[in-house]
Amino acid sequence: MRMTTTRAAEDPAPDGQLSPRLGQLTVAERWRRVRLQAYSWALTGAYRTGAVNPAVWRFVARSYHPLFDRVAAWHARVTCRFTATDVPAYRHFLERNGALGARRLEDFPETTKQNYASVYDEESRCQEGKLYRAGTIVDESSGSTGKPYNWLRGPRELKAIYRSAAGYARLVFPGERLFVINAYSMGAWATGTTTGAAMARIAVVKNTGPDLDKIVDTLEHFGPGFDYIVAAYPPFLKHLRDRLDARGFPWETYRVRGLAGGEGMTEALRDYLEQRFEQVRSGYGASDLTIGMGAETGFTVWLRKRLVTDSELRHHLLGDGEQRLPMIFQYNPLETYLEVNRRGELLCTINTKSCLQPKLRYNVGDEALLHPLPRVKGIIRHDAERWAECLRAMADERMNLPLLFLFGRKDSTISYMGANLYPQDVEYGLYEGNPYAACIARFCLSLEELPGLEYRAAVNIELREDRDLGLAERQELARICRQGVLDHLAKVSRDFAASLKEDPTAADLRVYVFGSGEGPFARASKLKNVYLVKDA
Repeated sequence: MRMTTTRAAEDPAPDGQLSPRLGQLTVAERWRRVRLQAYSWALTGAYRTGAVNPAVWRFVARSYHPLFDRVAAWHARVTCRFTATDVPAYRHFLERNGALGARRLEDFPETTKQNYASVYDEESRCQEGKLYRAGTIVDESSGSTGKPYNWLRGPRELKAIYRSAAGYARLVFPGERLFVINAYSMGAWATGTTTGAAMARIAVVKNTGPDLDKIVDTLEHFGPGFDYIVAAYPPFLKHLRDRLDARGFPWETYRVRGLAGGEGMTEALRDYLEQRFEQVRSGYGASDLTIGMGAETGFTVWLRKRLVTDSELRHHLLGDGEQRLPMIFQYNPLETYLEVNRRGELLCTINTKSCLQPKLRYNVGDEALLHPLPRVKGIIRHDAERWAECLRAMADERMNLPLLFLFGRKDSTISYMGANLYPQDVEYGLYEGNPYAACIARFCLSLEELPGLEYRAAVNIELREDRDLGLAERQELARICRQGVLDHLAKVSRDFAASLKEDPTAADLRVYVFGSGEGPFARASKLKNVYLVKDA
């Protein structure tokens, strides 16, 4: 029977947002809400009770069975149905999309930052439409306009996040005397503050932020008697290695490992870091959702390296014609249920009743593939040598969780030093107050790999066909554009402004000027702009 409802009020809120209120529920709806709540609590309650300790989380990761996928999918569906009766914004969202009576998971519409978080205020997106909870933490992320998005996480939800992150770290980074140096940006950004709190469950933690001098001082002060884990963006780990090398740091007497996140990492950079760090592993998360949605293991690192040279394996796992090399993570569907839509975009449902602002089939804009672990192992097993390598790679962690193949953002953004660079913001910087603006036909973004495994964001500019500038004018155009883009990004993106303060190399933006149809524009369509050059 389709649910009936009292139409939610569409009271305008600040910034044009909608503030729907949960109307009076019918008797049938109240009974349905009670049953769905019981189902949800039975699933999440049992899992939460059994996983209060990171050791139990590791047991689940190692004993995960494909049958749990069905349980996770069912729970995701129950979570969507319960939230429709419990969260005013989501109920109103389903009404507007004609899906209030949806029963199958695929019938619930995708939510995004644009169609949900930007439309409804924070309170209406909370359970029962109530924002206040003592112990709630507010994390922040910046959008393309520089307007911050606030993401609320309640105390029970935070405990679950901390437990999962700590369980993973303890599994991948074993040691008797763990000491975590948290070099992520601090403040309202989720990665830095949450990482510090999570790691405190299993280790001594010092929250230095991305300050090279503080980290060097910390390592030298506490000495080699600890098992160090440095949590940071990948480029920062490279800067740290180079700084320590320049000081003649005695790496051989220390045990230092790296926990990276915030952006992708090439295998070349990993190899460079692991000449000094004992190992470097990445985690996958998003401020919109949660940290620790997925994590690298020894097996996923081996698999990614193998895909570079093994064309048969690449064909079976990535398909024909796919030239990009994805990051590969293992993830727990009992906590974060993942799907891939027809456009190849990743959808996430947080499978827990403790989520203050439920995340339901949320599309963060990343392209991805999903593979069950048994299928991947079956393909690998066809080659005896490959299978022997696989078994060695899986020997330490022995995780049985499914696999996430992540290609990165589909929205033409570049993730650099933890900040997202958006084409529309770059465009402002190129044209605003620029005397050469009339010479620019179009532009595109790329990440440039420099000697020494450094990476820099690059803006590639194409001149109009009728504007052939000389060398001096091209250099002046590049200088003006570089300064304009940096000034605008620092003004509208808090993440980028923070990166500039914390690491001066973030200001090393590259600008290249090409004639019409040259460089990355040689094969570009004249009818539609492509703002992101991949694998440049």
